[in-house]
Amino acid sequence: MELRFYDTFSRDKRTFKPLDPNIVRMYVCGPTVYDFAHIGNARPVIVFDVLFRLLRHLYGADHVTYVRNITDVDDKINDRACRDFPELPLNEAIRKVTEITDKQFHEDVDALGALRPTVEPRATEHIAEMRVIIEKLVAGGFAYVAEDHVLFSPQAMNTANTLLPRYGSLSNRSLDEMIAGARVDVAPYKRDATDFVLWKPSKPGEPSWPSPAGIKAEGRPGWHIECSAMSWKHLGEQFDIHGGGIDLVFPHHENELAQSCCAFHENRMANFWMHNGFLQVEGEKMSKSLGNFITIRDLLADWPGEVLRLSMLKTHYRSPIDWTLKSVEESAKTLDDWYRFAADVRGGEPAGVVIEALADDLNTPQMIAALHGLRNSARSEADRGALASSLRLIGFLGESAEQWESRKRSASGIDVAKIEALIAERTAARARKDFGESDRIRDELAAIGVVIKDSKDGTTWEVAR
Repeated sequence: MELRFYDTFSRDKRTFKPLDPNIVRMYVCGPTVYDFAHIGNARPVIVFDVLFRLLRHLYGADHVTYVRNITDVDDKINDRACRDFPELPLNEAIRKVTEITDKQFHEDVDALGALRPTVEPRATEHIAEMRVIIEKLVAGGFAYVAEDHVLFSPQAMNTANTLLPRYGSLSNRSLDEMIAGARVDVAPYKRDATDFVLWKPSKPGEPSWPSPAGIKAEGRPGWHIECSAMSWKHLGEQFDIHGGGIDLVFPHHENELAQSCCAFHENRMANFWMHNGFLQVEGEKMSKSLGNFITIRDLLADWPGEVLRLSMLKTHYRSPIDWTLKSVEESAKTLDDWYRFAADVRGGEPAGVVIEALADDLNTPQMIAALHGLRNSARSEADRGALASSLRLIGFLGESAEQWESRKRSASGIDVAKIEALIAERTAARARKDFGESDRIRDELAAIGVVIKDSKDGTTWEVAR
């Protein structure tokens, strides 16, 4: 089966083949651990988890390495540490913030059904690799030292007589466009407006490490160099896929690409650059000022993680997504049906139509349509097995049908004993042909959000969505 993915760099959909036939290597930008992750952060987690699962299915779990980093050195972390733990030394406060937030993040993404990546490197554990890359860039003439800073020069990259890509190739922008579209730091020590920081001096009390390039004062890394160092350490100078949100294309991924290619004298960093689209909420950009800023934790208080996962996958990953309550409610109903129909079925292989949809640039809307088709056309246990196996492949049916229904009932706050008693009364009324009383009890149950279903095997009930 041929895999085809859209590559942001070449701006077309290409056939995917691993650079090394024995291992598929993927890097995705992970969280900066200073606060609860919001629903927009969930999108790349879910998208690239589906890709990870697909690659494992096609190449074997032992032949895929997925690296998702944790950024644990950042101004936002410092600010949060000062705010939450003013009584502690800054470094100790930072450690508390990152430990708490990292734990929150993993609890949330676990609930979304995401597999843990193969490696989750922390930026602070890769300072040595950052120093090496910076030293290479300075030695190659692509970076320079100024007032205890080390800065990268896009101009030097673009005038180098090599096979290096042009700075701006990934985002498809000229240097002038990048200056106009970026929040450029104005500093007297910069040679050019587009130059960006690889290393900077630390302020008193901030995290600091011995500086590269002969700088005597201790300092800390810039943002972009962190991912270049971590991807190099765990995946090599070149690898197969680099993923992240579309908001990271410029400047973060553009700068990563520049640093890595210039440091290792390569014409590419990743063979494919894959980016998910923006997310908005009920037709508006998500922001705290609009009061529509939603964390993953907020949503998990009301919905199972699989419901959120399905809602995210109904839109193709490269398209913008509008997060709506209606869509979430529809996803919940779909999962209720899938759980009743397939959750307790074992065996079977994922259906070819599902794999084919995913192989076509992760076409999850087509995948979901294929799943509905499998559900509606199933006539045998084998058919149900194909559906169940397909759903498990992409991160659904993580529990039994009974567990799913029990959790739904628990979340609704319904008194199960009361429901069972009313159903028993209704069964007795039907037995004595008192259909008026039977209908009254049915309406009473409906009024408190309970739907009952009669069959030859008896009466079952579920919480209405």
